[in-house]
Amino acid sequence: MYILSLSCPDQMGLVAIVASSLMDAQCNIEEAAQFNDPLSGRFFMRVMFTAPDNNAVPFQGAFQTLAQKHQMEWQIHEKREAVKTLIMVSQWDHCLNDLLYRWRTDHLNIDITGVISNHENSRDLVEGRELSFHHMPITPDTKSEQEKNIRNLINETGTELIILARYMQILSNEFCRDYEGRIINIHHSFLPGFKGAKPYAQAYERGVKVIGATAHFVTADLDEGPIITQQVTSIDHSYTPDRMQSLGRDLEAQSLARAVELYTERRIFSWEGRTIIL
Repeated sequence: MYILSLSCPDQMGLVAIVASSLMDAQCNIEEAAQFNDPLSGRFFMRVMFTAPDNNAVPFQGAFQTLAQKHQMEWQIHEKREAVKTLIMVSQWDHCLNDLLYRWRTDHLNIDITGVISNHENSRDLVEGRELSFHHMPITPDTKSEQEKNIRNLINETGTELIILARYMQILSNEFCRDYEGRIINIHHSFLPGFKGAKPYAQAYERGVKVIGATAHFVTADLDEGPIITQQVTSIDHSYTPDRMQSLGRDLEAQSLARAVELYTERRIFSWEGRTIIL
């Protein structure tokens, strides 16, 4: 089973063009979804298909010419191939623990290439699951060297996806640009958005009625990258900061896991600061 994902300027007949190309290569469509975006004037499509003898190479060769003609940006991935994934974490390990559980129980199609942390807290959790733990402490003077080491690890392991599972360090603009569309972050999201070290205390003082979490792609604009998933729940005046934080951790873990799942299923299309999820 393969997944074809593509986007291009919108025009008449694109669905038929793609379907005919697959049929000509004797491929069978198992699932398909598309969206004509009126905001950008762009067409997005995701197709899951089977190929004769489980070999999509003949179709890829024929589709290349068609894609160029229609200015398509496209990719084909084998559905069962696990996405090589590097996880980064600081002291809070609730999102990491949730990801490791979902990975261990085959609920996420990822191949964890390692876990990086600027603290030692999660070493036992990671190594207990026979995964590589990389302690990379960071100071303002060592930030550049640490990012160089992260890049080396990404290259050595063939990592595609980078997950910031409550990694509380700001990545450089250059790093964000070089891995654009490949870094997923999770953070609490409130109305209003509270900054600083104690957002739940601020939320409590303001009497918020909703708390939540947002998973998004990382960009050079801090916490303003394209949104992938969001989770929210209603609360009331009786919720203490500790109770809100406990509930918030669950929302963070759920939202991050869902975003990773969507990525591994090749359902996310990012364009001009927003996402299309098919």
